[in-house]
Amino acid sequence: MAQRSEFEDGEMKECTLGDGKVLVIREGEKFYATGTKCTHYKAPLKNGAFHDGRIRCPWHGACFNAQTGDIEDYPGLDSIPTFPVHLDGENIVVRAAPELIKNSSVPRAMVKCQSDDARVFVIVGAGAAGATAAETLRAEGYTGRLVLINKEKNPPYDRPKLSKSMSIAVEKIYLRTPEFYAKFDIELLLGTNVTQLDAEEKVITLSDNTKIKYDAALLAPGADPQRLPFIPGYNASNVYVLRTAEDAATIYNVVEGKNVIIVGSSFIGMETASCLATRAKAVTVIGMERVPFERVLGLEIGTILGELHEKNGIKMVMGAICEEFLLVDGKVNSIRLKTSGVIISDVDVVIIGAGVVPATSFIKASDKLKLAQDKSVEVDTYLRTGAEGLYAAGDIARFPFPMLPGKTVRIEHWGMAQIHGKIAAQNMLQGDQPTHKVTNIPFFWTTQYGKSLRYCGHALSYEEVVIDEGEKSVVTNPQFLAYYIHEGKVLAACSMNRDPVVAQVSELMNAGIPITVEEIKAAAATKSTDALILRKLREKK
Repeated sequence: MAQRSEFEDGEMKECTLGDGKVLVIREGEKFYATGTKCTHYKAPLKNGAFHDGRIRCPWHGACFNAQTGDIEDYPGLDSIPTFPVHLDGENIVVRAAPELIKNSSVPRAMVKCQSDDARVFVIVGAGAAGATAAETLRAEGYTGRLVLINKEKNPPYDRPKLSKSMSIAVEKIYLRTPEFYAKFDIELLLGTNVTQLDAEEKVITLSDNTKIKYDAALLAPGADPQRLPFIPGYNASNVYVLRTAEDAATIYNVVEGKNVIIVGSSFIGMETASCLATRAKAVTVIGMERVPFERVLGLEIGTILGELHEKNGIKMVMGAICEEFLLVDGKVNSIRLKTSGVIISDVDVVIIGAGVVPATSFIKASDKLKLAQDKSVEVDTYLRTGAEGLYAAGDIARFPFPMLPGKTVRIEHWGMAQIHGKIAAQNMLQGDQPTHKVTNIPFFWTTQYGKSLRYCGHALSYEEVVIDEGEKSVVTNPQFLAYYIHEGKVLAACSMNRDPVVAQVSELMNAGIPITVEEIKAAAATKSTDALILRKLREKK
């Protein structure tokens, strides 16, 4: 199959085994053998990062234990298969049943409800955090009643797909089938809103006036899109937001052959522009910043991405603020810009992609249940609120962040919401003695015009961006690595067409291995920061 001498320490390779392939990894004198693909979108794991017994997917950052195959960080839900491996002299020997080699994912074993368990756990919200929490509870042995409440009419689905593939049928992006939830006694209450939370009495009231008394509950309702109510005409019939599968389908159907205005130049707005570029007659983006993504990614990277959009026919109106949506027969016909007085005419469709706000209107703040200024829920590092048995996760949670000592953050990432769901579920089972903390490294991605940008870490602010430009054909084939520096530390990195370096940086951050500014700058001068990161990843501790 393969020989030991063919592997460097820390190297991963796909090797043929029978009619299939397995991933073989060397760590010192130990070898592992696992499935070859990530359980999220089937990325080849051989192109990812390996460090300290853990495999990280190159595309979206999911992590798997090389020994057990267990998923340890997200996105995705399932683990990967693992196979016995030993050395016979120089030969690496792996044994596996043929049918197991073909399995790219291994669902976790889960329990069902038992009549002798009187506990009631409630999860408010069936997005990434809520869905993962429900599965984690059953996988960790919880046998009481488990209620998963969703204000949408669909079971949990892959929400990030909506702004990247707006025409997709929602049934094709379900995280699990409805039968899955029934099989493991996870009660789905769909199309149901929570109207009131009594944290003192531990009672949740639903939109049909049903009351559920809980022993432990997780608040994970996600976020609501900004609708910009301060702009006259914001509620016209041709103004749309994108949050749900129904929103995506509606927008996709109405924009064909139309002049579309997108308000907002960050991730939702720009992904939507990319998705609609060839379907609409024309797409114009109005953004407050000088270039798209400037606040998060900086001027240089934002410029590159803005040029990519312009190359694909998107008109960019930057440094602009909408003052009024001017109506004709109840629809926006033109838009007046506050910053210049310019009027954009011949508007057919307006899409607001200006961010989201925590969906916490049903929560009444108290001494034990605190809301921050942005209406997020304040929690500790275990995701506990101050109320007994009550946790919060995902887009609404403001939590202490290890990379920024003394600060709390709210992070709107799909993978972060999933790890929140897992951690909250584990701590709900622990009761008054939680043991699991939020310590993972954030990892997110965006895809536009078939090109993917990866980002790891979290830089709330930064003084400098160090860029390793790679091949400088930014419009036809953007390629770069960027490192975000705050107080002399690398807090984040992003890349395009330079995989798997962001996955590798994420593993260095996870392991607490520092990347100095001096190292990055020296390597960037020779366009070799990816080689620097790989060397640091494989260095012995």
